[in-house]
Amino acid sequence: MKLNFEIRQAVSDDVPHIFNLIKALAESEKLAHQVTGTAKELEQHLFGDRIYAEAIVAECNNLVVGFALFFTNYSTFLTKPGIHLEDLFVLPEYRRRGIGKAMLSHLGKLALARDAGRLEWNVLDSNKSAISFYQSMGAEILPDWRICRITDTTLQALVDRNDNTP
Repeated sequence: MKLNFEIRQAVSDDVPHIFNLIKALAESEKLAHQVTGTAKELEQHLFGDRIYAEAIVAECNNLVVGFALFFTNYSTFLTKPGIHLEDLFVLPEYRRRGIGKAMLSHLGKLALARDAGRLEWNVLDSNKSAISFYQSMGAEILPDWRICRITDTTLQALVDRNDNTP
């Protein structure tokens, strides 16, 4: 059955829906305990005085059924900005209907319009269906790269260990 949907730039009124989808994404990855932010913080970061990220939404019958949250990064080798896709999520009952493809295509058009050197994102090794989907869209899965992350108390410890200021 053909599904009518629209991909559009998120607006402030979408924030509660996006935040609920973020929680659904975390739940599906069994990472709900890691969602510590709030919808209010998300709204501030998407639409506040300093914008840290952007979002697009997939809307079907006036219901937000998917989102993609992304931000600008930079490639020193290409000397060009890029787009980093932080998360893309579609409610399970709306999958396999072209919404994910349409969101990636929308981001691709945005990357081209912004003269970005690349569009990139991370995917869990265990998420075989996502890997297969991304590869079908032309994505190259880079085998030699690993994500490095410092958070919370480790971040403070890094600063404390290396702070040379008196």
